[in-house]
Amino acid sequence: MTFLYIDPGTGSMLFSILIGLAAAGIFGAKALFLKLKFVFSGGKDSKNTNSAQKIPFVIYSDHKRYWNVFKPICDEFEKRKIPLVYYTSSSDDPVLTAGYEFVKGEFIGEGNKGFAKLNFLNADILLATTPGLNVYQWKRSRNVNYYVHIPHSIDDVPATYRMFGTDYYDAFLTSGDHQEKVIRKLEEMRKLKAKEVVCVGSTYLDSMKARKDKLEAQGKNEKPVILLAPSWGKNGILSKFGKKFIDALIKTGYEIVVRPHPQSITSEKAMLDDLKASYPDIQWNFDNDNFNILNKADLMISDFSGVIYDYSLIFNKPLIYADTEFDTLPYDADWLDEKIWSLRVLPKIGVRLEEKDFDNLKTVIDSALTSKELEAGRKEVTAEAWRYTGESAVRVVDYLTSKSLENK
Repeated sequence: MTFLYIDPGTGSMLFSILIGLAAAGIFGAKALFLKLKFVFSGGKDSKNTNSAQKIPFVIYSDHKRYWNVFKPICDEFEKRKIPLVYYTSSSDDPVLTAGYEFVKGEFIGEGNKGFAKLNFLNADILLATTPGLNVYQWKRSRNVNYYVHIPHSIDDVPATYRMFGTDYYDAFLTSGDHQEKVIRKLEEMRKLKAKEVVCVGSTYLDSMKARKDKLEAQGKNEKPVILLAPSWGKNGILSKFGKKFIDALIKTGYEIVVRPHPQSITSEKAMLDDLKASYPDIQWNFDNDNFNILNKADLMISDFSGVIYDYSLIFNKPLIYADTEFDTLPYDADWLDEKIWSLRVLPKIGVRLEEKDFDNLKTVIDSALTSKELEAGRKEVTAEAWRYTGESAVRVVDYLTSKSLENK
């Protein structure tokens, strides 16, 4: 008997497509019902088209971990006494207990339940970090005037999002000019309507910097603290090198902390459970807030995870990036015939580590810890990718309110 094998990645994609088709059918039927109701009522009393019911500003967060992106924006709305509705798919999202007066947090459910509400949302402007608008389950509501995307990282757009992740937003708020260039390239290749692209800086980096600036000077660690913070998936450090790499780290004699990517906790649970059981004496960090461990670490080892920029730019410390392949196939990067921005700038802020260097890892670490070239590279990348330092939340709210006035 011959069995048909479908790899997990393909299976997941097929499942998402089936769910999306089913959701589209349900939402289409509901839309038809509303249209018929509107027609038979003589065009009267339609809640979905009544401008009096339209919410002026909505933020949608698909996970509480993006609170670091949205909190500065919420604070600015609160400061200006402008009403804002914050929808979240995390039942324990910090917004729900933030105690705002003008910002209203609401848990709308996970997955399709949340998307069902968003797909019939009646709002002027919606701001989100979530990719995939109008691709799978999350559809553009005909009663939302304007969809604005704000990235959760200063990383390169095509390396961050799966294919078509931001194609159907009306606007994209960038942290630096490097993001606009590739957005325009993808629009040209796909014959898309040009988005409005506005550089506002980075809200979460601004808040991290403000937090860092308030800290008292930290004393030197007794011995270097090395943070292993990989991405997830088959090309991530833990998946590709696993125990061989951790063994090499332990041999350095330095303090080792492993902080897996949040997605690994669910997608690679078996692998993580095995590693934790095999290495009970090293530190495993799963804090929702990564600030304290980033501040403590003297050097980070990663691959292509976006956290490398948080660490390098905020804490001004060296990086080692492992020689792992970045599989562009599921990402927008696969459309491009040039090296993506993140791979171009990595050598400026970090030292490349190849598998042949594992036996010499301590020497590589010691060299990176004292490198003046890496320090200069961090300054260069900061200037390019993180503009308007300290001004981002103000610029975001300025943009959203000005766009709302245009829609009047």
